[in-house]
Amino acid sequence: MNGNARRTTSNVVQTEALANRRDDSVEYVGFRIDGQAVVLNLSEHQRLTPDRSLDLVNHSPTGFEWGYAGSGPAQLACGLLLDYYNDAQIAREHYIGFRNCVISQLECDGPAACWHLTGEEIDAAMATITDDVVALPDGGGPSPSLPENWRTVTRPDRRVFQRADRDHYIVLGEGTDGWLAVLCSQGDRAYPAPLASRTVSGDADVDRAVRALVDESNDLIEPPEGEC
Repeated sequence: MNGNARRTTSNVVQTEALANRRDDSVEYVGFRIDGQAVVLNLSEHQRLTPDRSLDLVNHSPTGFEWGYAGSGPAQLACGLLLDYYNDAQIAREHYIGFRNCVISQLECDGPAACWHLTGEEIDAAMATITDDVVALPDGGGPSPSLPENWRTVTRPDRRVFQRADRDHYIVLGEGTDGWLAVLCSQGDRAYPAPLASRTVSGDADVDRAVRALVDESNDLIEPPEGEC
């Protein structure tokens, strides 16, 4: 993967899904125990954890979620696709579309207060996905002024920069006194949580402010050299 987004059609996704479709019956179930989200692969009698999918994308190391389009549901979407298809590329490229059309709609309802998702339903949903195939959660391309683990994401109303290996975003928009650059994290929240910000006057170096927030993101995640 080169980190660039490419356009796909439902036929492309359907071909990939059919090629990797499992012949055995698979069913997943999700519910809560003491408020904690639990997902089981009923067919294999195993609990699904984020561990394996975290090697592909790191949105929610604390656990899965569902019912909205956030980081916990994104991690679940990646984890489910990886478990079902056993194909890292399919999981990596299609989990955002799968989250948006399936995971965000799941609800714990009925007498058992849980949701069920079968392999047939996963295949059917994958055949309808028409989102961009992404190498990052929301697509994007490399920027010559940023480290390799950051991408510039296209938005019609503002500039957004996204970190590939952590759930960190930098949003650049017009503030009261010039440009406002905000470093934020989605986590399991419905809305991103601001972590740091820079206000940049109209004639100042906006790219320098963005790079400063990139460095701050690294400092928040990576301990100083020599420390555990």
